[in-house]
This record gives sequence, structure tokens and C-alpha cells, in this order.
Amino acid sequence: MNTLFSKFLLCCAVAGTIGGYSHINAQNSRTDKLQTYVLDNPYPVEKIVSPSGKKVKNVILMIGDGMSLMHIYSAWTANRGKLYIENAPVTGLSKTYCANKLITDSGAGGTALSSGVKTMYHSVGVDVEGNPIPSLISLAKDKGLSAGVAVTCRLWDATPADFCCHNIDRENEYEIVADYVNCRADYVVGGGGLKFVNRPDGRNIYKELEQKGYQIAKSWEECLKLKDGKIFAVTDSFDTPKPKDRGDRLAQSSLKGMNLLNKNDKGFFMMIEGSQLDDYGHFNDLEMLMQETLDFDRTIGEVFKWAAEDGETLIVITADHETGGLTLLGGDKEKGEIQCKFSTTSHSGVMVPVYAFGPGAENFTGIYENTAIFDKIKKLLNL
Repeated sequence: MNTLFSKFLLCCAVAGTIGGYSHINAQNSRTDKLQTYVLDNPYPVEKIVSPSGKKVKNVILMIGDGMSLMHIYSAWTANRGKLYIENAPVTGLSKTYCANKLITDSGAGGTALSSGVKTMYHSVGVDVEGNPIPSLISLAKDKGLSAGVAVTCRLWDATPADFCCHNIDRENEYEIVADYVNCRADYVVGGGGLKFVNRPDGRNIYKELEQKGYQIAKSWEECLKLKDGKIFAVTDSFDTPKPKDRGDRLAQSSLKGMNLLNKNDKGFFMMIEGSQLDDYGHFNDLEMLMQETLDFDRTIGEVFKWAAEDGETLIVITADHETGGLTLLGGDKEKGEIQCKFSTTSHSGVMVPVYAFGPGAENFTGIYENTAIFDKIKKLLNL
């Protein structure tokens, strides 16, 4: 666990924070303060042509947790006016409110994307009455497709749990981790090893997963050595390291999963999350937020290249909500400089963008409920 995150968790405990950092009692010292960020080493962006006109065999849903248009435009400015996400030919807007709150969290927001239901704040994979509901992972498996998840956060965090687990409260972290034993995904990569063993209930979740046919990797290096079969990789005790320390691991873990799942002639569904955009929005840390956003965009570029060559894969990119109330107030595109302020350490209520690339992308234009993303993917994969 990095030092910054440790300090933040301590502050949350003192303030009585619960779930998703959305109940912080006091704004931190960075809120409403002008911050400047300069990307010293911009990366080149290639033109990638979106395939069209073919049957949708595979769908990859990419979620930038807490990502808004302002995050994207700020990152675009920092990278001298270019991002891989701009290769997506289709855009739309998603309304993110949940069943009982105007401002959602990743539990309810992710459940809308995974299962097509507006549910209660803090719920994961259940309806408003607490009943488990099938996700795109389980629906894909029902049809004989393969399925996978790759994230940079701990696996008990809300978004991956939305696709693999069921619980009325995202704070029931040990219960959520135990529920991965019932997850049907063929490929799962994330952090969070802290709660898979040495648990209050005495269970060893790794052993139970092995009994379900998974090969277990407890580091990224171990994961790289696994070439086929069902893989469950918990690469870190908590979240994965910062971008400068982990390198292009999100892109690598995404491509590894795509190549593995693509061995199924019937197709696959995969969810990929740039998880820690949300964390640094809560922290009001502009530099780290931009590092995470740009890492997510580079991952998008690698996924687009793979999909362009494949020709039968639809990529959908969106967010579960916005975090931090980020505003771009100035800067210089030629210098890669941005000047921004945050208005909150919590989530805000703006609509979030949707981007689509590949066959079927035309279905994602317009303004719609976040649950419609599930509906569209389900229809295109004939689930």
C-alpha cells in the first residue's frame, strides 16, 4: 500500500468515512485550489480505423472509474492535443443516478453497467431488494462465451465486484472476496490479496478457487507464466502500484486476457477498468489523476489496435460516475500544461461520456441511462 493511500485511509477512519470515499466530512486542503500539471514526455498517438459492418463476436467494456469529459480533455491537452480514445468514431452520454440517490457510487453505477439495473447506493450485483442479478459475465457464460476482468484496484472494490459478486453493501469486503469462488469468469486479474487469506472466517479463498479449476497467480510475474486455462491472478496485497511503478501492466493484463479468451470460437465478454482515476479524484491530486488517465488512454490504444486487427470486436468505453468535480481553467496545449481545480473530494452528478469502436459502435450514439449500455451489449452479443 502506498504511503499516500495509507495516510488517506487513516484520515477516512478518523472522519468516519464509509464506502467509496463519498462521505468525507471535510474537504481536503487541495479542494478549490488551482493546480498545475505538465506532461514532460508526451506519447505519440496513431490513427486506428474502426472496423464496421461485421458481426459482433466479442465485446470489451472499458470503465474509467470517476472519469468525465473534463478528465479526458485535460489529458488531451497535457498530451499536446492527442489521445487514443479519439479514434472511437461514436460518442454518447450516460446518465448515472442510482435508485435512491442522484449522485451514485461505483457499487450502484457499476451494477447498472454490469447487470442493467438501477440499484441502491453501495449495492453490488443486486437489485433494490437485495436479490442477486446476473451480470454480463454470467450471461456470457450461459451462452458458451468466455469472460474476463482486468483491473488495477483491489478485487473487493466495487467495480470488479459488480461483475463477479453480489452483496447489498460494498463495505462487506470479506463476503465479497469469498463470493469470487462463485464467479464464472475465465480470467480475473487485480489486487487485494490481503483478504484472500488470514481471514476472520478461516477460509483460504485461493484454495477454494483452485478447487474450482483456477490456476492461481500471486504476482504479475506469476501471471505472465500462465499461458492457458482459467486464471485468477491477485497480483498485489492491495491496489496495484502507481503507473510509473507498474508500467503498462493494465495494457499487458488486458491483452493477455483478450488473447486467452479469444481462443473460444463463440466469442467473449471482458471488462477492463482504469480503477485508480477515482482514487486520485477523491484525493484531489491532479498529477496522479492525469498519470492514471493517460495510462488508461494508452491501454485503450493497445485494445483498439488488437480490435482493429480482429475485426469482430466491439469496444465500449465509459465511466460509472465523475469524481472530484474537476474543472480545466487554463493551460497551454503546445507545452502540455493544464491548470485545474477540484470542487469536491466526492462524486459529482454530471453525465459521463460513452465511446464506441468497432462493429456495432453505431448503437451507442445519443443520451441514455447507464443501464442502456448493458442492454445494448446484451443484444449485440445475443445473450
